[in-house]
Amino acid sequence: MFGCTLANPDRLEYGRECVHVFYESLFLNALWHECHPTYLGVTLDRTLSYREHLTKTAGKLKNRNNLLMKLAGSTWGASANTLRSSALALCYSAAEYCAPVWSRSDHTSQVNVQLNSTMRLISGTLRSMPLPWLPVLSNIEPPALRSKAATDKLVEKIVKHDSWPIQPDILSPPLLRLTSSHCS
Repeated sequence: MFGCTLANPDRLEYGRECVHVFYESLFLNALWHECHPTYLGVTLDRTLSYREHLTKTAGKLKNRNNLLMKLAGSTWGASANTLRSSALALCYSAAEYCAPVWSRSDHTSQVNVQLNSTMRLISGTLRSMPLPWLPVLSNIEPPALRSKAATDKLVEKIVKHDSWPIQPDILSPPLLRLTSSHCS
């Protein structure tokens, strides 16, 4: 193929001599529809409810909570500081990835349930412990406060940079929204 390297038939790596091969493959192959595309690790859907992404994240957290449970049940990793550090590294890092994007979704409860389970593992409490006490006993802020802090930090960073194209959208958002097609 004129010196091209084809590692994957879906992706074409090319040099200067292969531009015409790339051009032909770009315009001759049809694009396919993806129901839930992933962009920068966030799974999108048509309504931007992030249900698919949060369901996947909750599944990841459940698997990582199982690892923490094994660590908590062992004799060499059962100290509270070790469990807290492991939970922050394993669970909270995965749970809070791109949190400013999806933190207002209706489906965040799926992730919050798993994070509450993580806090129960750290503190060693049972299911009967009221939820407001879990952050206090595990010494970790509640998920809603952590995602709000991440959002505030991102907005603060955007406000500081005048040259970023997103700044006008944050400082002066559009006043009108599109009307629904279901309205009369």
